[in-house]
Amino acid sequence: MKLIIAEKPSVAKSLAVVLGSNERHDGYLQGGGHIVSWCYGHLVELARPATYGDHYKRWAFDTLPILPEQWRYEAAGDKKQQLSILRSLMARKDVKSVVNACDAGREGELIFRLVHEYCGCTKPIQRLWISSMEDAAIRDGFEKLQDGAGYDNLYTAALCRAQADWVAGINGTRLFSILYESTLNVGRVQTPTLAMIVSREAAVQGFRPESFFTPLIDTGTFTATRERLKTPEEAKGIREVCDGGNATVLSVEKNMKAEAPPQLYDLTTLQRDANRLLGYTAQQTLDYAQSLYEKKLATYPRTDSRYLTSDMAGGLPELVNLTAMRLPFAKVPAPVDPALVIDDVKVTDHHAILPTSSVRSLDWDTLPTGERNILAMLIVRLACAVGEAHTYEAATAVLECAGTCFSAKGRTVLRDGWKTLDAAFRGWLKKGASTEVAEDEQEDEHALPELAEGQAFTAVVASVREGKTSPPKRYTEDTLLAAMETAGQEDTPEDAERKGLGTPATRAGIIEKLVRTGFVERKKKLLVPTDKGANLIAVLPEEIKSPLLTAEWEQKLKQVERGEITGVAFMDGIAALIQGLVSANTAPLPQYASLFTERPKGAVVGRCPRCGADVTESAKGFFCSSRACKFALWKDSRFWQVKEKKLDKKIAATLLSEGRVFFSDLKSGRTGKTYAAAVVLEDDGVRVNFKLDFQNKDTGRKSA
Repeated sequence: MKLIIAEKPSVAKSLAVVLGSNERHDGYLQGGGHIVSWCYGHLVELARPATYGDHYKRWAFDTLPILPEQWRYEAAGDKKQQLSILRSLMARKDVKSVVNACDAGREGELIFRLVHEYCGCTKPIQRLWISSMEDAAIRDGFEKLQDGAGYDNLYTAALCRAQADWVAGINGTRLFSILYESTLNVGRVQTPTLAMIVSREAAVQGFRPESFFTPLIDTGTFTATRERLKTPEEAKGIREVCDGGNATVLSVEKNMKAEAPPQLYDLTTLQRDANRLLGYTAQQTLDYAQSLYEKKLATYPRTDSRYLTSDMAGGLPELVNLTAMRLPFAKVPAPVDPALVIDDVKVTDHHAILPTSSVRSLDWDTLPTGERNILAMLIVRLACAVGEAHTYEAATAVLECAGTCFSAKGRTVLRDGWKTLDAAFRGWLKKGASTEVAEDEQEDEHALPELAEGQAFTAVVASVREGKTSPPKRYTEDTLLAAMETAGQEDTPEDAERKGLGTPATRAGIIEKLVRTGFVERKKKLLVPTDKGANLIAVLPEEIKSPLLTAEWEQKLKQVERGEITGVAFMDGIAALIQGLVSANTAPLPQYASLFTERPKGAVVGRCPRCGADVTESAKGFFCSSRACKFALWKDSRFWQVKEKKLDKKIAATLLSEGRVFFSDLKSGRTGKTYAAAVVLEDDGVRVNFKLDFQNKDTGRKSA
């Protein structure tokens, strides 16, 4: 009997259907010689600092750096039941091996291995590695199960990434929060990404526009322009001598040009186009693509490749035409040149994102709008990528008028090629969009008239067009993703396999976290740093906000993955970096000490159980007066609401001084009856919880 563990219940159910595992049980399916179960993402996590000692509950400089010698792990708080089910399944005597069927990538490897090790399972591991959830792909994958040991280096790299993020995040956040007495979140990828947004905003704010003046002449059939001038006087002089005068064609140059089809989508380019065209966030696009994958309508989305392997060439014509014919706006056969998208060398763990043949039976109306648009983008991109080039004739004419040269450009389309389908797609998007669909900036498509050298135009009309230089553009998610992909590239070795900030699979989450933590705001499509974000970057040292550091880490993680360096060596480097960071930052920078204001202080009700500072009352609760500490007792906590009690100053003071408070009339949310119990305050240094003590309910100061 094989135990198969998927990353999500929806994926497990798809696998179970193919394997004939139709018997339903609590937390798993069984049948056909297989048990199919699932995780809910990460069931096992790196343990919190307090696990390594009670003194780490305090955010204090003398506890830094926190560098575990032996890493500890803990069950995710809300997923313990499923973890228990997996532990019991692994222990079954009839289970001879375990199949890792989590997503085929670094993170999927980590999710499975942590569960396998945490549960103490010693049974052999096999690896399912597929790029499509179609039935045929699943069957083929199970026929070609790999020895799990072949992915040991991938797991080591994944574990190193998680541990490095923990070390950098915990120590960096605590260090600078303590120094500046404000909660300042620091992250390996998050911080340099924020630094780029802050730097761009500074460039925008510091920009001073300059005027320029462009002389033009209108021949009656087309307009020609001169190069920009800095002063209005120069431009006015040219206008005055040219207006009403004659212009002569000095030269006409024509060139045949071809615009090659676009490449297939990897995750980043899909996210960029979806943001630019439809305003979707990177996370929304990833969620839509993941859902399409789980519905068997698209292949694995978390890929950084834009090519296919040579063994896929034979099936491309059928896939292209099958999917293109199912488009709701352009049911036409498409020419297919597989050679345009085949490159074995440029395919990494997964090939480019494709629609699947399951589209043949698709009812478009059953898909949510977001998924429908993303699937259409994938189908259109596939058909375009293997289609004909867009060809045109580009013409440039130079004219002379009153001693000044003017130029005019135009283009004549010879063959629309792949742009025919692309234009139909954009029209469909516009027609059905509930939000604005962006237009691509295009060159002037107007053709010039037939011109000959020496040809003259009389009584031309001259004018001057005034303009101003434009500031740098604020980041959108489209342009930020592009910047993250290439950040630090100029300083990264040419043979580096992965450059930039983060990976295609993690960049969306980084952007969301910056917004969620209040460092960045979304203003329409723009990403703008808040004062809090700008202040954070101001106080941080260069080494942790430089994109080069993270690019180097990603490069070394790839080396770990290939077995070129050990995980221990990688983590030793991280530890040395963090030790140096703490040693070099022992006091706040004087010029920035006033950037972060103290938390407003109300009436003191007690001492903080974490750091010993005063706990004061505010409208929403009782908070530690040190901004570096996150201890809080919220007045609107559901715990008190269910029991129909109001957390007031007296109760809070008793909880802080004695750790418990007795009530004779707590109300049951289930039965509506009242009961007596002591409410006990539990704080692990990260979360505040309450539990009920019925055995010792008469101990502790009585409530009011």
